[in-house]
Amino acid sequence: MARLISQYVCQSCGSVTPKWMGKCPDCGEWNTLLEEVVESGTKKKTDSAHLHRQPATASGGPQPLKSIRSVEGDRVQTHFAEFNRVMGGGIMSGSLNLIGGDPGIGKSTLMMQMTGSLPGGTGPVLYVSAEESVFQIKNRAERLGVDPDNLFLLAETNLSQILDQCRKLNPALLIIDSIQTVYLPDLASAPGSVSQVRECAAAILTMAKSAGITTFLTGHVTKDGNLAGPRVLEHLVDTVLQFEGDRNHQFRILRALKNRYGSTNEIGVFDMGPRGLTEIPNPASWFISEFSRGIPGSVIGVTMEGTRPLLVEIQSLVTPCNYGFAQRNANGLDSRRLTMLIAVLEKRLGIPLGTQDIFLNVASGFRLEDPGVDLAVCAAILSSFREWPVARQVCLIGEVGLGGEIRPVANLDQRLQEARKLGFRHLLTSPGHSQTEGVVTIHSINDLYQSLDGFLEPLI
Repeated sequence: MARLISQYVCQSCGSVTPKWMGKCPDCGEWNTLLEEVVESGTKKKTDSAHLHRQPATASGGPQPLKSIRSVEGDRVQTHFAEFNRVMGGGIMSGSLNLIGGDPGIGKSTLMMQMTGSLPGGTGPVLYVSAEESVFQIKNRAERLGVDPDNLFLLAETNLSQILDQCRKLNPALLIIDSIQTVYLPDLASAPGSVSQVRECAAAILTMAKSAGITTFLTGHVTKDGNLAGPRVLEHLVDTVLQFEGDRNHQFRILRALKNRYGSTNEIGVFDMGPRGLTEIPNPASWFISEFSRGIPGSVIGVTMEGTRPLLVEIQSLVTPCNYGFAQRNANGLDSRRLTMLIAVLEKRLGIPLGTQDIFLNVASGFRLEDPGVDLAVCAAILSSFREWPVARQVCLIGEVGLGGEIRPVANLDQRLQEARKLGFRHLLTSPGHSQTEGVVTIHSINDLYQSLDGFLEPLI
């Protein structure tokens, strides 16, 4: 008779240790080791796990590259153009996809609306919920106006039962909500543990690839915003999607962190309302729709998300420090990047910001990683410090170097074209682009000395 033993598994990297430790010896994360009870003779479990990892098709040995026939995968075009953009032009048939996001951000809503946006003749769709009853799913579908004839619902947590139902129904599309709440009864660990998530994902992968079933898995995220579970989960799937946004704002952004069938630079923008998600085909105008001109510290910049230029409002508030250390708080921008730009303004322009609290915010809950908004950030800080608003119809594009110089950015022509389309007449950017086209003037500037003072208007 097998003897039960305890082992401790890191929920971050999957490392196994015989005793509990506060810090994982492999990945260095704290308080991630959880106890799992297993049988001392684990041959049966190992054989089961090995079975899940069998390839979908046998290769029959090495083959010359030239002898392998190229096969173009079929893509399913949904009625969500933004979703198709992120997926690389549609959903690849037979792919395994993972979508993660914060609780309540709208993952289940997106999956439900996707089932209603599939073209006719797609085939049966199986929606498996391990967190809600079929009545709750039905109520959501009615609220969203989704009622396709080919949609089947299943409330089940046992993955073996789920796979059996898939073999009987043979759906064209399978949705499992979520991967952290299903389990394999052969494993003694609890649902959501590293071993359960790993083996469940491997079993789903084998079924999806062998039967050609397009599969979507929803996943939980940690407090740091990373997908919960072992990293191998992201390696197994074909596409990793991140659904993000501030629950206090209406905008939701879908981006691809991994995509074997398309680019990872595209994003899809949605508006969350009472009737669910509505795609925003031109998000640039939405992000600046509430822009308040004439207020010090409010500036418009242009960022790139994949091939799409977006105009965003950057707000800054500079106020005297009343305590010992000045605060540097950024919402939507890397705080280290903000600290560097403040240092450049102090050193190159001689502005005494060391005694000032500086707060920076990117409006509409957007998060920026593009250095092309550096010039707009510096203009917002200087505008708030001097209480001089930026002149009307001014848009700033450029990266700021440590010497205060303005550096060129990628996709500059697309950024300028988008700013012109939305009515901005004065575009400030890097050297070598000065020109006038009708009422639009592109100003080439060399450094911060030249760029900002001429476009700040003192309040009278």
